[in-house]
Amino acid sequence: MFVSLEGIDGCGKTTQAGLLADALGDVALRVREPGGALAAERMREILIDPDLPLDPLAELMLFCSARAQVVAEVIRPALDEGKVVVCDRFSDSTVAYQGIARGLGVDQTRQACEIATGGLWPDLTLYLEIDPEIAGTRTDGGDRFEGEGLEFQRSVADGYRLLADSEPDRIHVLDGSRPQDEVAADVLAEVEEVRRQVAER
Repeated sequence: MFVSLEGIDGCGKTTQAGLLADALGDVALRVREPGGALAAERMREILIDPDLPLDPLAELMLFCSARAQVVAEVIRPALDEGKVVVCDRFSDSTVAYQGIARGLGVDQTRQACEIATGGLWPDLTLYLEIDPEIAGTRTDGGDRFEGEGLEFQRSVADGYRLLADSEPDRIHVLDGSRPQDEVAADVLAEVEEVRRQVAER
């Protein structure tokens, strides 16, 4: 089973990905994006560097390159072994950030993601929704995307909401502003329900 956690910077998804992987135990493999494989981690260094100018299309291509590597090297082999892959961001991030907030277009960005992953999408995506103003108090603005400012994060949030509304069966929305343990309980419950459904197929 493949699970991704999504949301704007500061929504708590990285924390929740860790808590979920811990709760699932040995069956889980936690991956972060961009990253998760050596080559992908080096691409991550470029992508998050706020002092290195990147054209939006170059940014998109780097994200897709990093994703292609981690899918081939880590995610698909783990899924083949029957693991539950818990991914801190995946292609929905690229569609929300580059496709919508950067203005590259949803269709073009989705197509690039499809090529990079061989058509792989999570069985379940949990979108932790939170007011961008609240999320901004949780970050230090130290990387490229955290430093983009409130209006950019609002555009990303609008993008995620558009995606969630268009794919409600896959993308489930959770209130990310609640206490950490409440969010974690809901995340685990959502995952266990979809695991049950997948097992019954």
